[in-house]
Amino acid sequence: MTASFGDGWENCGGEAGGQAAADKAGQGVVTAFGQSMKTLRVRAGMEREEFGRRLGYSASTVASFEQGRRIPSPRTIELADEVLGAGGLLTVWKEQVERAQYPVFFQGMATLEKEAVELLAYDTHVLNGLLQTEEYTRAVLDMRRPVLDQETIEQRVTARLARQDIFSRWPAPLLSFVLEEAALRHPWGGEVVHRGQLEHLLLIAEKRNVEIQVMPTDREYNAGVDGAFTVITRREGKRFVYTEAQGTSALQTEPEQTTLAAARYGIIRSQALPSRESLDFMEGLLGSL
Repeated sequence: MTASFGDGWENCGGEAGGQAAADKAGQGVVTAFGQSMKTLRVRAGMEREEFGRRLGYSASTVASFEQGRRIPSPRTIELADEVLGAGGLLTVWKEQVERAQYPVFFQGMATLEKEAVELLAYDTHVLNGLLQTEEYTRAVLDMRRPVLDQETIEQRVTARLARQDIFSRWPAPLLSFVLEEAALRHPWGGEVVHRGQLEHLLLIAEKRNVEIQVMPTDREYNAGVDGAFTVITRREGKRFVYTEAQGTSALQTEPEQTTLAAARYGIIRSQALPSRESLDFMEGLLGSL
């Protein structure tokens, strides 16, 4: 079975009808939450400046939350509920608001990442969102055409960074990434951003549950000819395969296809540089900048 979606996380566009309606519904959730937060703040007799100070944000950011222009993190929602003595009236929104921070197609994938015991990702021209620094993410989103407005960019940067909680989760999932050399060499955002991204990759690669491998461009054999994909396995053993290209994305659940994708990933891993050589490769690339 394949579930198709009209928008992509890295590639936005596609079928406008159902996607637009779902995105509008998500924005409605965020707006309703913001109105509830404002109502409770006013009822508590608290100005935005004081409320923001107790949350660790500026008054302008609080205004963005209340007007539905910016989505607060789950922790911020919990703290706001506590500061306002809301008794759960804000935290009841937490799950819906968290889902709304992602493009509608990616909400299911974001949930799968949280449930994963194993994640296998092969990436070709842009690094996986789980590996990106804040600056790299912003640079990639800045390159989108048609261009994204600044509020959308900041919202997506925050959402993408939030996904990286997967690295600190316990029990720790097994995470494997094979990166095409082209993705490592592309200087999104310029040399400073590029350098910071490579340093970040080397730090992530030190984690015991993470394997990062490089597929050199000069490899004659590479089973990744069909492009980037991610295989996720949940605790009960069910697998999912996520792909996206040129404004469309798909989540496959059919056992034969997910088994073949996992096998294909294993072949790609065997053809890429081993982990230690991959680290040497990335260190050499960093040293050349």
